[in-house]
Amino acid sequence: METSEMTLVKRSRVRLLAATAAMVLGATMTTTPAVATEAANWPTQPVKLIVPFAPGGTSDVLAREIAARLQVALKQTVVVDNKAGAGGVLGADSVAKAAPDGYTVLLGTIATHAINPALMPRMPYKADRDFAPVILLGKISNVLLIGPGAQARTVKDIVAAAKAKPGDITFASAGQGTSQHLSGEVFRLMTGADLTHVPYKGSAPAIQDVMGGQVPMSFETVTVALPQIKAGKVKAVAVTSARRSAQLPDVPTLAEAGVPGFDVSSWQALYLPAGTPPAIVAKLNAEVQKIVAQPEVKARMESLGLEYAPNTPAQFTEFQKAEQARWAKVIKDGNVKPD
Repeated sequence: METSEMTLVKRSRVRLLAATAAMVLGATMTTTPAVATEAANWPTQPVKLIVPFAPGGTSDVLAREIAARLQVALKQTVVVDNKAGAGGVLGADSVAKAAPDGYTVLLGTIATHAINPALMPRMPYKADRDFAPVILLGKISNVLLIGPGAQARTVKDIVAAAKAKPGDITFASAGQGTSQHLSGEVFRLMTGADLTHVPYKGSAPAIQDVMGGQVPMSFETVTVALPQIKAGKVKAVAVTSARRSAQLPDVPTLAEAGVPGFDVSSWQALYLPAGTPPAIVAKLNAEVQKIVAQPEVKARMESLGLEYAPNTPAQFTEFQKAEQARWAKVIKDGNVKPD
């Protein structure tokens, strides 16, 4: 039988728990409308758009195109800030650790959110945990190029030559772990062609050596390759995407050229830090969708080789999950290592 003292202690504990619960509930009820109001009024101060690569590249050009129109739509300054380093990791990490208030946005890519997380053993952020996906801005096809002195001139020729002399045929890329490099790894895995990868520090020196005959072939983005293709300095054998590129309508896909199911594209996207109010994520998505629908923006994106299709944050999240799983498998199966 309980003593009267024990009963009093139990009643005191019950009252304390009830009071604590009431305080928590009250705090939630008072802060939720404030958060909702802030999200509805966003933005009330300048927004920073982080580009995790150097100025002048596709990511930088795209970011500035979007930022210029976004600040008109939002009636607030949007500043592009280049934070290059470690293959995009440094800039992406700065956004992962930023306040989730909608004022720090990331121009992310296949590298920052699909390839690097699988390739690098020690990442400072979790790509699937530390960000709120906003919108997929577009995909960019890579293209299989050969130089003027290359003996193998078609996909079938390349595969046959690589199988006849394993490891003898080399291919250049913009660097270890880039989408260009991994296009070659997927090609190797799907065809059984034993190619040797030659990584360069960027696209410019890689394509230069293909033009000069030091390396017979390479995988490169359509954006970078197009001027050299038009100048006749390299030949486009096939594009890596599932559909033909609008930039190279006469060039077949790798699937059409004899590698069924081949589909590799680089991509660009916008992210906010995880924990950003969903209303802000939705608003940014809606505004950017309006921007990329503008004829002049659409034309500019097409000139960069970007193919865009409208998408919601939820759809983009599912796309990212599939990309992360895919590239983790390619990197594992191809035994791809970081530099």
